[in-house]
Amino acid sequence: MLDLQEGTGPVPVADLDGALDALRKTRRIAIVGASPDPGRPSHGVMRYLQHHGFECVPVNPTTRDVLGVRSHRTLEEAVAETGPFDLVDVFRRPEHTPAIARSAVATGARYLWLQLGVVNWEAARIAQAGGLDVVMDRCTAMDHRLLRSRSDERPRDPT
Repeated sequence: MLDLQEGTGPVPVADLDGALDALRKTRRIAIVGASPDPGRPSHGVMRYLQHHGFECVPVNPTTRDVLGVRSHRTLEEAVAETGPFDLVDVFRRPEHTPAIARSAVATGARYLWLQLGVVNWEAARIAQAGGLDVVMDRCTAMDHRLLRSRSDERPRDPT
């Protein structure tokens, strides 16, 4: 973890190694702001993560499903109907993230991941105070690609 700060003081957020560790320990991901539009980044990231074995559940009150998975109006609804998430991956504007951080804490997630370009220190403080590890301004798909490339470089056991 690295300590980053923005005016009001340090908030622990994951560095690259912390982000990769979060991905190693994650199986279920809530995609908050998931879109059925193939041109949206959340759609492509969800498709990528599904392809690589993650169970992804979209959270978006304005759509019925994304990539064949039923969408839920809220994170709380998604947890009540499908079970808890390891990671909450957020594709929403920064001003919406404190409420999402509160929901992530309330529903027992392990990680709050604010996507590339999404920075909100209040959300990071809420999540960290609630016991979640925080990843901010990073892309789950890009970091997973890096994780895969690193594991491909490891020597393989010849037996």
